[in-house]
Amino acid sequence: MSKLVIVGTCAFDAIETPFGKTDKILGGAATYIGLAASQFKVDSSIVSIVGEDFPKEYIDLLTNRNINLEGLEIVKGGKTFFWSGKYHNDMNTRDTLVTELNTLADFNPQVPASYQDAEIVMLGNLQPTVQLSVIEQMSNPKLVILDTMNFWMDIALDELKTTLKKVDVITINDEEARQLSGEYSLVTAARKIHEMGPQYVVIKKGEHGALLFHNDEVFFAPALPLEEVFDPTGAGDTFAGGFAGFLARSGDITFENMKQALIYGSCLASFTVEKFGTERLENVTTEEIRKRLQQFKQLTQFEIELN
Repeated sequence: MSKLVIVGTCAFDAIETPFGKTDKILGGAATYIGLAASQFKVDSSIVSIVGEDFPKEYIDLLTNRNINLEGLEIVKGGKTFFWSGKYHNDMNTRDTLVTELNTLADFNPQVPASYQDAEIVMLGNLQPTVQLSVIEQMSNPKLVILDTMNFWMDIALDELKTTLKKVDVITINDEEARQLSGEYSLVTAARKIHEMGPQYVVIKKGEHGALLFHNDEVFFAPALPLEEVFDPTGAGDTFAGGFAGFLARSGDITFENMKQALIYGSCLASFTVEKFGTERLENVTTEEIRKRLQQFKQLTQFEIELN
């Protein structure tokens, strides 16, 4: 089993979907990644920053999952990062209503000394220079996974490209892959991104699954067709946490094993969207995960005669 360092936001979200709305609830990339990875009982540490307004119950939730919080900076008198968004009827598009950086504006992540030898690093969506500062604190990671978004491609493309040279796996959605590469074909886009540094390119397609590219090899993991998508917030981060958590537990970072990691990530993300925020992820059971993995298997297995 490998140690896992998770870097990203612990935050407050306020969400509105066609199914209802919330006041401030627990959110943030590191939160979803950490909760998903905790399903694999890995030795993980979250590196993040929050204000004094971050409730003890949220800290207890994470520590009760055996997530090390030495790297969680709590700013006295500070306010925690807050995001509010509204989803449209198709649930694939959303409007950001409020973004308050608060303590995140001055985030200078410090990886605990006891985790600087971690084999796997999962960098949630943050400013690329912040992500790079974490990589430079690590002694000799076997695998660095990075998530990013089009916002950083718009305002910090050079910094992102510098950071990508130090990254093994990038996880982005199809729109972001096209923007980063300048190519419409996702196959060509993945090849161009591979040339920027990452050996593995994961392209998320939301309700249409995810693709894994490595050199000339391609693997597709479907998304499970669900009767009801309640709240897509955090699904991509849950996917990343499942992916990283599975790899940390197995210690195997081959392409063949990453195929399984992709399925586990998709499986856990399918639970997240069923309730607001982290609620479903907090309460999912090992048996429910096992049953859903079986559904994924049935979804993709078939017999065919080749003449």
